[in-house]
Amino acid sequence: MNDRIERLLEQITALEDDLRVALSEQPSGVFFQIKGKRIEFEHSIKQAHKRLKRNFFHWLIADRPQNLITGPIIYSMILPLLLTDLFVSFYQLTCFPIYGIKKVRRADYIVFDRQHLSYLNFIEKFHCTYCAYGSGMISYVSEIIARTEQYFCPIKHARKLLGTHQRYARFLDYGAADHYQEKLETYRRALSKAD
Repeated sequence: MNDRIERLLEQITALEDDLRVALSEQPSGVFFQIKGKRIEFEHSIKQAHKRLKRNFFHWLIADRPQNLITGPIIYSMILPLLLTDLFVSFYQLTCFPIYGIKKVRRADYIVFDRQHLSYLNFIEKFHCTYCAYGSGMISYVSEIIARTEQYFCPIKHARKLLGTHQRYARFLDYGAADHYQEKLETYRRALSKAD
């Protein structure tokens, strides 16, 4: 990787860090506070949420029928998701300490907070919980695999890829064999303090 690309990647990382800080400091249009694991809304917001909540029977009649018909197919994905989660978590638990790779925290990727939204009925909350688990788990697994790839083979592909993890941009160029083993060790050492 040339120096210009390396500098640009460092600037991108710094800007992403700045953006995360700015977003966390930005006042929300909705007034709530996070207290430990609980999220508390201002009283007036809480009352407005309760007024907006659709009861189950109204939701059942008004919702799109294709959602009810395809529900069993969508929710059958829970089995492969759980199995993947189990195997990848076991892999990380057993192998990452051996490789010296810092573990990925589940709580950074899998977040269940939508059940605090009073304007959702229990079915909508169930949907949100499922989606939060599914998309969070895929992100969690992606980061575990990305760290594994950085440890074993931090080399870009010859062809351009559409969807890559954040670590991929810093990988070695395809075919850049000069000092590969030394560079590989540098990538591996970086994983002990993975961001």
